[in-house]
Amino acid sequence: MKVLARHGEVRVEGDPTRVEQAREIFEGLRSLYRSRRAVLSTDVADLIDRIVMVPADATTVEIREGNRVVRPRTGGQNRYLQALRDNELVLCVGPAGTGKTYLAVSTAVSALRQGRIKKIVLVRPAVEAGEHLGFLPGDLEAKINPYLRPLLDALHDLMPYDQIRRYMDNDLIEIAPLAYMRGRTLNDAAIILDEGQNATVSQMKMFLTRMGQNSRIIVTGDVTQVDLPPATPSGLADAVERLSKVPGVAAVTLDRTDIVRHPLVQAIVDAYEAVETPPADYEERLGTPARPHHPAAAPTDVESE
Repeated sequence: MKVLARHGEVRVEGDPTRVEQAREIFEGLRSLYRSRRAVLSTDVADLIDRIVMVPADATTVEIREGNRVVRPRTGGQNRYLQALRDNELVLCVGPAGTGKTYLAVSTAVSALRQGRIKKIVLVRPAVEAGEHLGFLPGDLEAKINPYLRPLLDALHDLMPYDQIRRYMDNDLIEIAPLAYMRGRTLNDAAIILDEGQNATVSQMKMFLTRMGQNSRIIVTGDVTQVDLPPATPSGLADAVERLSKVPGVAAVTLDRTDIVRHPLVQAIVDAYEAVETPPADYEERLGTPARPHHPAAAPTDVESE
């Protein structure tokens, strides 16, 4: 395909399908310009993702707040949304910036607004920076809020703050540390576990068995960013291996081509992935066993309730 720009006119030549896609992109850019706002490189990338990268039959999530519609921006995100639509348990693995958390929360908010569920439960392991909940000030909500910040950020992007507060006060949205889920059964709920790679195998089993009638569970995480002790397998990696072929369970893997944050995020992920694989003599030089790039999912003793 050839793009020629002369005398204030842009001419596109080539395959008719590509030419039509280019026309849609330029029309989108013209609309942005006419709205009297700066047109950024991210705007161009968004238009290309939406028009060129995403299949024509892409799944959408309707958020009944100003007729908002959340659309996938990559083919991987489209597969993820289809899995969320068609399965009761979805395990999503991928690097930062691929929309794992945002699309999970969008789907849950849509289901709540449409009356298909009665509650959203947001859960996260509290294993960040070596701190424990007991050392943070405030009540339980204040203690767990820092760990759930990515989930709450997605909520704030989809709903007004006062409505989120009202939903929390009425127990339509609940935030809870993973450790507090034991012994519960959640019916008519969308239950989202973020940073699932930091759950142990026994914690993951405990969490997944909280599912009640008419409930959906979504587990997201990045198995290359595990904060568990080196000898402790990741519960998310283990669950993907154990459950991916179970009916009603979908395991979706996103990669760096699905990153939709600032363009630098993809470059950062690429740079780290290029050096993350340890050299052959890494263990000898360090004097200790190397942690696997992808945490092992070997069977372990699982606690029973």
